Amino acid sequence: MKIKQQKLIKTFLIDELGSDKGCALFDEQDKVLATLIKNTKGKSENQIKTLVQTILPRIALYKTLLKNDFSDENVYAYMRKYMIDTVAAKKHASTAKMEIVPGFYSIYSKVFLKIMRTTDLQDSTQKCGDGYYDITITKCLWHTACVENGCAELCRLFCDVDDVTYGGLKKIGFTRTKTLGYGGDCCDFHFYKK
Repeated sequence: MKIKQQKLIKTFLIDELGSDKGCALFDEQDKVLATLIKNTKGKSENQIKTLVQTILPRIALYKTLLKNDFSDENVYAYMRKYMIDTVAAKKHASTAKMEIVPGFYSIYSKVFLKIMRTTDLQDSTQKCGDGYYDITITKCLWHTACVENGCAELCRLFCDVDDVTYGGLKKIGFTRTKTLGYGGDCCDFHFYKK
C-alpha cells in the first residue's frame, strides 16, 4: 500500500535538515513505520487504513526524532512545525476552498454528522440544532494509537491540527474546551454557522 504521507515527511525532513541528514532520518522513519504497522493488531480494515495513511507515519517520525541527537524541545518543535505548517495548513486550505459551495454549512454539517454516526474511528455522541452541531468524542483512534505506541504526549499535536483546520473559516465557527489528547475525559467539538 502506498503511503502518501511518506512523501510529505521526506520533503519536510530534507527541507529542515538538508539532503543527507533528511534522507537518513527518513530511511530510519520508514523502518520504524514498517514495524509499527506490523505490530498493529486487533483493528478493523477502516482503522488500519487510517492508522497506516494518517497516524502511524507521524508517530514513526516522532519516535525517529526522539532516537536521534535532538533535544526533547527540538523534537517537539519539528513535530509541531510538520503537523501545523504542513498537515494542518493543507487541511485548512482544503476546507476553506469548499466554503465557496452554495449551502456549504448545511452540506458539511450533514456529511460530518453522518460520518461521526457511522465511523469506527471514534466513539461519539452528536447533537445538532438550528445553526450548530456538537460532537462529543469519548474514544478516538488518534489518542488510542498514541497511547498504545508509548507517545500519549504526541496526541496534543493531533488535537492542535483541528484548531488550525477549522479556525478562521468564513462559514463555520469552531470551539472546543477539552480533548482526550490534552487529558480531558472527552473532546467536545462545537461547530456553528457563521
